[in-house]
Amino acid sequence: MNLKEIQQLIDMINNSDLDEATIEEGDFKITLKRSSANPVTNNSQPVSTHAVTQTVSAPQPVIQPQVKDSEPSKPMNEGLVEIRSPIVGTFYRAPSPEADAFVNVNDRIENGQVLCIIEAMKLMNEIESDFSGSIVEILVENGQPVEYDQVLFLIKP
Repeated sequence: MNLKEIQQLIDMINNSDLDEATIEEGDFKITLKRSSANPVTNNSQPVSTHAVTQTVSAPQPVIQPQVKDSEPSKPMNEGLVEIRSPIVGTFYRAPSPEADAFVNVNDRIENGQVLCIIEAMKLMNEIESDFSGSIVEILVENGQPVEYDQVLFLIKP
């Protein structure tokens, strides 16, 4: 199952009346659940403040959401485009620890260029830009857990 298929599953759950769906494909198993008002906080499921929680059969650490959403929007960010995480996972700036970062602040990027990798369920998912521009800010540190729809980059088109 690839990143686009997982995103489609998330969108289907968000647009339906289903509260939970489990999909098994060989050794791969994914359970999508709607978040409740009182999310469960045990060590076997990540906690998400978004509409869908993603779990696997192996125990996973609890992922605490970032609290940047409560900050008021800054006027200096007007005109900038946000690149957001399409999945829950771990953010990596480079393809390996000894390799150079895919992009740095002030780099010019092109449509389709790989910006980072997000590891989810032992799968490395390349995150590509949907447009051209310049990197203004990288909002996530290498190796940091990220939530679905969390802002990763600010881009000046």
